[in-house]
Amino acid sequence: MDIRKIKKLIEMLQESDLSEIEVSQGEESVRISRGNNNSVNVNTPQANVAHSSNPDKKEIQSEPSGNKVKSPIVGTFYRKPNPEKPPFVNVGDHIETGDVIGIVEAMKMMNEIKSEFSGKVISIIAEDGQPVEFDQTLIIIE
Repeated sequence: MDIRKIKKLIEMLQESDLSEIEVSQGEESVRISRGNNNSVNVNTPQANVAHSSNPDKKEIQSEPSGNKVKSPIVGTFYRKPNPEKPPFVNVGDHIETGDVIGIVEAMKMMNEIKSEFSGKVISIIAEDGQPVEFDQTLIIIE
């Protein structure tokens, strides 16, 4: 992984209130975490290590069941294309596969998040303007 990308990830971590970022690219991955003293530590795990779920992360128990549209990247989630426009989707809207449900900003790039499912939006989990993690549920479709 390019050192410039790692430096940019460190800057993103320092500018946000996240305590950890993990990025995988092919067989390479990097995890950057902020310690209690606000220093930034970079750990690069071996390429062939199997990824397991983090036992420290707590699952949201009240999340409704349904098809979950998850964030493909770490960044800031936005429900609207800009502050003056209405949200891409609202609870109760019917959406089709490929419809844009939001935007995740990562490293000054705006990435449209498209639905992998068709159906009715029953819950919007991610809040507008808040940081999201890789594989975090953004919305749930019935």
